[in-house]
Amino acid sequence: MKKLKKEFSIEEYKGSTSTLCVGCGHNSISEHILNACHDLNIAPNQIAKLSGIGCSSKSINYFLNQSFGINFIHGRMPSLATGVSLANPNLKLIGVSGDGDTSNIGLASFCHLIRRNIPMLYIVENNSVYGLTKGQLSATAYSGHINKNKDVMTDTPIDLCTLAIEMGCKFVARSFSGDKKQMSSLIKLALKHNGVAFIDVISPCIAFANNPESKTSHIASKKNRINLNNIDIVYEKEKSSSDNLYKDGEVLKISISDDKTLHLYKLSADNHNIENPSEATAALNKIKQQNKIATGLFYFISSKTKQVSLQKNKLFISPPAQKLSSNSFQSLLSEFK
Repeated sequence: MKKLKKEFSIEEYKGSTSTLCVGCGHNSISEHILNACHDLNIAPNQIAKLSGIGCSSKSINYFLNQSFGINFIHGRMPSLATGVSLANPNLKLIGVSGDGDTSNIGLASFCHLIRRNIPMLYIVENNSVYGLTKGQLSATAYSGHINKNKDVMTDTPIDLCTLAIEMGCKFVARSFSGDKKQMSSLIKLALKHNGVAFIDVISPCIAFANNPESKTSHIASKKNRINLNNIDIVYEKEKSSSDNLYKDGEVLKISISDDKTLHLYKLSADNHNIENPSEATAALNKIKQQNKIATGLFYFISSKTKQVSLQKNKLFISPPAQKLSSNSFQSLLSEFK
């Protein structure tokens, strides 16, 4: 008889009460993550949530309290994720970082994580400022961006999505923290992806970057946003009601497993072939030149088989965990001298 999989309640995915500012976009992202995990019925104890330092990195405390969770040093969450994946490749990894944590101090670690294609969901909660230290501008702040303190971005900004595509990431997307439908669909697809799934989320900082001159305030983010597409994950025996809303040629279907298909709905004339990295970067650069913010799934290569082959080594202990005796531990260490 086939063993029935346990159905987890939404309560089993919740976390501690948030201490972030009321109205912070990061809180919405936490809700999107826990709801996606609940919809997919992923066992909470099979998830490891990882972060670095910053307001964004605090947010892993606000969802999935029954999962493994580690706050690591500033900018080194990707290095931690690499180690966790090697130690226990059966865990599903969710990394939450910030624009400063990733694009400034953690940029090299971010690039190497993508180069190695470590299987994980990597979310950057991007507000263009260091919210935890009074709103200094980060490397992702758009040219001409002005924060609450009247600091002006005069340097060339780093576009993490363009960089991720150029580094070879097979899943690159951007969304807005307040877009529940798009965020939910992207996170669920990302959690099924075998490799790095990178989502850059515009998450306005209401304390230091919600002023009228800011290019990432709530008003500016909505006004300047160009949404290229929306997606649905459709099971083989089902039909998507959204298909009926679009004309022929406006729906792209990509097989992502034996029984599931990705339906991508084109919403903009600036849309492109999401399986072509050159077209993806060209589309992003075109919209950037218009001083607009592109959202949607930019680049995606389906991964029906695991991209990274991680062999179980002697450091890997499959659950249930076994506690080594002192003599056994010393014997194990001697093998690596």
